Amino acid sequence: MKIISVVGARPNFMKIAPFVHAINDYNTKAAIAGKEDIEHILVHTGQHYDDRMSQNFFKQLNIPQADINLGVGSGTHAQQVGQTMIEFEKVLHKHKPDWVVVVGDVNATLACSVTAKKEWIKCCHIEAGLRSGDITMPEEVNRLVTDRLSDLLLTPDEMSSENLRKEGTGEERIVFVGNIMIDTLEANREKAESLSIEDIIKNNLGANYHPKVATPKDECYALMTLHRPSNVDDKKVLEPIIRFLMDEVASDYTLVWPIHPRTRKNLMDFGLYDQVANHPNLILLEPLGYFEMLRLNMSAKVMLTDSGGLQEECTILGTPCLTLRWNTERPITLLEYGGASVLVGNNVERIRKEYRIAIAKRRIPIRPNLWDGKTAERCLRAILKSGKLG
Repeated sequence: MKIISVVGARPNFMKIAPFVHAINDYNTKAAIAGKEDIEHILVHTGQHYDDRMSQNFFKQLNIPQADINLGVGSGTHAQQVGQTMIEFEKVLHKHKPDWVVVVGDVNATLACSVTAKKEWIKCCHIEAGLRSGDITMPEEVNRLVTDRLSDLLLTPDEMSSENLRKEGTGEERIVFVGNIMIDTLEANREKAESLSIEDIIKNNLGANYHPKVATPKDECYALMTLHRPSNVDDKKVLEPIIRFLMDEVASDYTLVWPIHPRTRKNLMDFGLYDQVANHPNLILLEPLGYFEMLRLNMSAKVMLTDSGGLQEECTILGTPCLTLRWNTERPITLLEYGGASVLVGNNVERIRKEYRIAIAKRRIPIRPNLWDGKTAERCLRAILKSGKLG
């Protein structure tokens, strides 16, 4: 069997790493037993072209360098999707795989699933069935189209499986396998725990930036990420959030903020960056590697984020999480469904209210069904069962 798996942006790397390791384990056992192995080709579309945001993750997560890099780079959604389809079609013509495996909901996921189906190649979607209900999100469009086309839909939770059923998807295409992101978390807990917060901060400061506060101790800092256009592209939205962070959160705890390039640029354009950088109880960091971000999450008093993946990690780690979005495709992470997160959008009054509730809570780790670190094995078994080796 020949499988091509695709990554396009940083969120994909944590999802594909355990799948690559599961294939390697399968092939090791197949060699001993004298059975046919799996030929695996890893394709990186190059959607994240920044070395700090890409290569660092490959190294940390022990993912081999991609066999093929399409070099798509940045651009509008249409440019990224179109260029990926053009280049990926060439890959399919040359290698003729039995399966294309896509993960998550980035533009590469959509582009490669469409291209695979036009070439009559089976497509498997890992992390299928997630729905925010917000069609204005590009990721929601990607999820809907990919799931409609894919032959095999591997879901992270039963809520996602039920979403697919409600859309009319046949039961034979749906397999509940659990959350593959948690495989990566569990495989790297010990490495992350061994890191010191002091070293993380010291090694990830921007050039010519010196924080005004000492390294915080465990449970004595708030952790923040912010990158979605709905939060950072409009000064009228971003400035009140920044004021709240500086005036209230950073007066309670040291605020540690790995800052996204898009957010940094907008802070500069809006005339807010110097105020943030010079705040006496705020630490700005460059985008972090996986281990470093996981370590900070492990002992943060509270997380403020608009990242879907961090919602999931907070659930497993028990970190109280304020999700700076009005909806989520991961409702299983919400308090009302047993998770650790609450939706606060970008309304400062709501953020303030839930922030006060969150900092009064103690850390309670939660483990949804099949979030057990063995999802990649179940993913591979589902593909093999549906393919030539099944």
